[in-house]
Amino acid sequence: MTVPGTDWASRMEALDARLRPLAEGPPPVGIGDPDWVRKMRAVQPAVDRVGVRDECEALLGELVSEYAHSDSETRRLVRQLFRDHPSFAWAVSLPVDCSTPEGLRTQLIHFSILDQGRDPRDAKLWLDDILEAARAAGTPTGEALTEVAAMSNPVTRQSYWSSTEVMLLDAR
Repeated sequence: MTVPGTDWASRMEALDARLRPLAEGPPPVGIGDPDWVRKMRAVQPAVDRVGVRDECEALLGELVSEYAHSDSETRRLVRQLFRDHPSFAWAVSLPVDCSTPEGLRTQLIHFSILDQGRDPRDAKLWLDDILEAARAAGTPTGEALTEVAAMSNPVTRQSYWSSTEVMLLDAR
């Protein structure tokens, strides 16, 4: 599934295939290890272990930009791309700082694209972390939350949780 005139799906498929062994394989450190937290923090991100950081960040940057300026159908297609390529979705992030309004907006758009991912509880924790970092830096959050909520999926994907749109609005 792709937007006409883009190569997003083929690029994401290639990156997803390279990241899949790490995303679906055993964790690099078992939680039975008494020192697992320290060891996990020392593990390189998957995009670095596979050597695809630049390609992943470039593609995610393009998609975040497109998502921010597109109609609801294109945003739906972008969200579907991430559902269709879960290893890419799991591994990719942008090196942006939530202490600026633009950095916060970028992080929230990425959050919206992932549309709660596999588990809305993890999504809620990530959203809380994004907002905690922004608020600690004195970055106002209300306007960005409202703006990105308007871009987000209004449909509840999990019967026991609210939609991404509502999740963002409730966080204001």
